[in-house]
Amino acid sequence: MLALKNVEVVYSDVILVLRGVSLQVGQGNIVALLGSNGAGKTTTLKAISGLLSTELGRVTAGSIQLDGVRIDRKAPEEIVKLGIVQIMEGRRVLEHLTVEENLLVGAHLCRNPAQVRRDLEMVYSYFPALTGLRHRTSGYLSGGEQQMLVIGRALMARPRLMLLDEPSLGLAPLLVQEIFRIIKRINVDEKTSILLVEQNAMAALAIADYGYVMDNGRVVLDGPAEKLRDNEDIKEFYLGLSDLGQRKSYREVKHYKRRKRWLA
Repeated sequence: MLALKNVEVVYSDVILVLRGVSLQVGQGNIVALLGSNGAGKTTTLKAISGLLSTELGRVTAGSIQLDGVRIDRKAPEEIVKLGIVQIMEGRRVLEHLTVEENLLVGAHLCRNPAQVRRDLEMVYSYFPALTGLRHRTSGYLSGGEQQMLVIGRALMARPRLMLLDEPSLGLAPLLVQEIFRIIKRINVDEKTSILLVEQNAMAALAIADYGYVMDNGRVVLDGPAEKLRDNEDIKEFYLGLSDLGQRKSYREVKHYKRRKRWLA
């Protein structure tokens, strides 16, 4: 469905951020994109959605294709119409609008009022907590409620592919479990493909079909999710656990990162 082939991204014609990134998202799959801060994960999503242009960034080499057609030269609004919707990191709700008004913004491409009403009910079925909040100003919602809202708003666009950026950021563990359970349900019920950027590696790999690990603008490791979950390098890097299950110090984890065993 989606294929990135040797993609390079440069900001301000000077800063090389992505260095030959290649990855694929199959129809109906959840693909996890993992890595530390600054690895290039969000830049990868913005290259796909066309939002690089808002930050003086551009794809300078390689290609991004949807169903075999290049999209890396298209404007963001054209890419949305093709069915790709990005959910930004940090719960970007329209704070002065109500919950339902936020959801209706997501449906701006739909010209069928009956379909919009059906989609609203679909969103409320996935997120029952929003039903009683539909007239609440969204700026007053909790972090978890705002995360549900932005996912629901993206669903209103009926996307073929959702680009999710750090949905667990700043949420309590129980809420993280709930959000990921709903993401998996959306994938199964709506047949929506998902590219999931996460630092919570184990939570992402628990629902993903396949995973890629990025470091310093490159993909350094990839494989089926179940194999990555059992990968000792993943456990050591993300959880600080040795083979004996003993937690290492943060200093040792940083030293591990510098060794870059994935590049060996």
